[in-house]
Amino acid sequence: MSIEQTKYAVVSTENEFEIRDYEPHILAESIVVGALDYAANAAFYSLFQFISGDNLPCAELEKSMPISQKDMNKRIQMTSPIWLRAGIGNWAVRFMMPASYTLENLPQPMNFRVTLCKVPAQRMATVRYSSFWAEKSYLKNKITLESWIKKVGLTTMGDPIWARYNQPFMPWFWRRNEVLIPIGLTAH
Repeated sequence: MSIEQTKYAVVSTENEFEIRDYEPHILAESIVVGALDYAANAAFYSLFQFISGDNLPCAELEKSMPISQKDMNKRIQMTSPIWLRAGIGNWAVRFMMPASYTLENLPQPMNFRVTLCKVPAQRMATVRYSSFWAEKSYLKNKITLESWIKKVGLTTMGDPIWARYNQPFMPWFWRRNEVLIPIGLTAH
């Protein structure tokens, strides 16, 4: 099964680090207060319900549907990765929406905990690793990436993001995980 992934272009590579330019995209986001394990599960459930049909079609789609249509909810294709961003006492979990959607034609969430936002093009410094989905691995790789960013003289422009690419049943040594940090558009 092919899963759409966030589109980016690799600008440069140094060992396990990459600088990438990400295209603009739309995210569905849920913010949950609490420890990572609890927050990630609670937010994932809300977001999964949204893409599974817990949504209302936008006005543009609604106009084209027959009046007799009963199931007006729309399933949205799953994408990869799932992005997690730490806040103060909370975690934001984000699903990228398929590129075929705009904010104007994307169904609207019925759950008030799910919000939609458009993310502009951005440059990211990244480090990729295989591991269980453990906060300890995330923090270790975040520190490694922050040290590299400082060493090569880049400027951070936002909070670190933890990207998970695989399903939970994937063996840990095949899992693709990344830490991404937005950086300025300066040359590397």
